[in-house]
Amino acid sequence: MKIPLPNKVNFIITNLQLHGFEAYIVGGCVRDSVLGRVPKDWDITTSATPEKVKKIFRHTIDTGIEHGTVTVMVGKEGFEVTTYRIDGEYEDNRHPKEVVFTRSLEEDLKRRDFTINAMAYNDMERLVDIFGGMKDLNSHIIRCVGDPRERFQEDALRMLRAVRFSAQLAFPIEEETAEAIRDLAGNLESISAERIQAELVKMVTSDHPELIRDAYELGITRVILPEWDEMAGVKQNTPHHIYNVDLHTIEAMKNVPPDKVLRLTMLFHDMGKPQMKTTDAKGVDHFKQHALVSEEIARRVLRRLKFDNETVRKVTRLVCYHDYRTVATPKTVRRAMYRIGEELFPQYLEVRMADIMAQSSYERRAKIENIQDMQKIYQEVLSSKDCVSLKQLAVTGRDLMELGMKPGKELGDMLNYLLSIVIDYPEKNDKKELLRLAAIKIRA
Repeated sequence: MKIPLPNKVNFIITNLQLHGFEAYIVGGCVRDSVLGRVPKDWDITTSATPEKVKKIFRHTIDTGIEHGTVTVMVGKEGFEVTTYRIDGEYEDNRHPKEVVFTRSLEEDLKRRDFTINAMAYNDMERLVDIFGGMKDLNSHIIRCVGDPRERFQEDALRMLRAVRFSAQLAFPIEEETAEAIRDLAGNLESISAERIQAELVKMVTSDHPELIRDAYELGITRVILPEWDEMAGVKQNTPHHIYNVDLHTIEAMKNVPPDKVLRLTMLFHDMGKPQMKTTDAKGVDHFKQHALVSEEIARRVLRRLKFDNETVRKVTRLVCYHDYRTVATPKTVRRAMYRIGEELFPQYLEVRMADIMAQSSYERRAKIENIQDMQKIYQEVLSSKDCVSLKQLAVTGRDLMELGMKPGKELGDMLNYLLSIVIDYPEKNDKKELLRLAAIKIRA
């Protein structure tokens, strides 16, 4: 098998070989190349120690030298070069107490997580596959290298990575590997929130976000996202729905592009339903105000998993308004743009459409037509540059202060009052007219 290597990668490998060392690309870049995918990163493993690597190449950065990793810069591009190593005893279900450098490629590959990630390649020896990675790629299987219990006890995050790779590649998890996850999932409690966040995002933005069900069935969500378990199996006996809450959530995730904000929004949008479920005398279920509870849950979980403030802001706002419905008129669309935010309004429409397409066919045509009408009016509002935010208002706080108003709450209230008028009557967004209205309001 021949894998075409980028020139810069080949340059690093060849230089290491010319100095008497072994060198290969390794891990995910080998796997992706075999699958016909374009690797995001090209990792290199070598028998050279970090000190030797630094002597061979002019520009290097010590990115993880305690674990044998040096980043070699070729031009402005960096490539991680890691010395063959054997991990010592793991002390926290994540990190080895020490690493020992070795001259054996086999020993280095032996410590890796899954067979499909434990292959190496260079142009001289071609593919090095000691643990059956090619067989598992061809069989579409996620399997641990060696004893899965040992691999997961070394690093508990590997259990979540197994489901993530399953979702990204559409490969099932081999049964012995899956059984070990069921038994050891509780060890994920020791993994940092940041690491769980990264794997969760990769899972839900994959081509198969529905495989979060595997994480549930293997006991992983019970540890990292117990809010999912509370949704599982919750029935929705209403004409608008045909799925339980968790299955509806999965269908909704599948109905939006693999964008982090959109997929997270659909993940959380109905998490408040179990708390807000009521059943009337006719046996019909209702979930009034569930969007507000879902927003609270989304904010709590996103904070717990250390998401950045901008992601928290966007996701919680979209969750809050995911069920916001109104007749499609220019006035109501401008109001909705103001409430939700002009920036997020297109995503709000995507969220609503995804939600509807994951429901029953009951009144579906009318719901879709409503969204389409809102989309059309939204474009017209943009084209006409109607004012839907304070930054578009024809007057500023400074203009109002010249009328005698002082900075503070009253000034802010006045700006919002004028904005509310302009949203309903765009033609009034004129500085002279707004100052006249402000003066009347001040005298009242």
